[in-house]
Amino acid sequence: MGHEKTLTGLIAALAGANMIYGLGMVESGITFDFAQLVLDCEFARLIKFLLEGIPVNDDTLAIDIIKEIGPFGDFLSHEHTFKWMKQQSRVELIDRRDRNSWEEDGATDSYERAAAKVRHILENHKPEPLDDDVLTRIREIIKETEAEMGISTDEKD
Repeated sequence: MGHEKTLTGLIAALAGANMIYGLGMVESGITFDFAQLVLDCEFARLIKFLLEGIPVNDDTLAIDIIKEIGPFGDFLSHEHTFKWMKQQSRVELIDRRDRNSWEEDGATDSYERAAAKVRHILENHKPEPLDDDVLTRIREIIKETEAEMGISTDEKD
């Protein structure tokens, strides 16, 4: 679930779009799913990462390390590789491990991991309260908009 949305978002982003629409929506936007939102956020983060490109500088090129290790040397176990690998591989919900490791850990798919993350957020997140002046301004904007649209609602706090 979600890779079709990723490709659609990627194509739009590569064409220059600066907004991704429909995160968390399924069934052509009829339904909203929190786990899908978490998955879509990961896909959007990957698209953004792709668009930013790979940094090319003295540290990322690591010419000094290439000279140090030399041809046929072991680059994979070098500290520099670990440092940059973590920055280049940012997935949280997509499991890239081998099948045996995946099965030993319960064989959960990306959607199940996203749903577990949603449960964790809902159970543990403590949002910071908005300042009173911000709340007052929000209420003013709502009242102004209701007046402009001819809508009358009772304010209930």
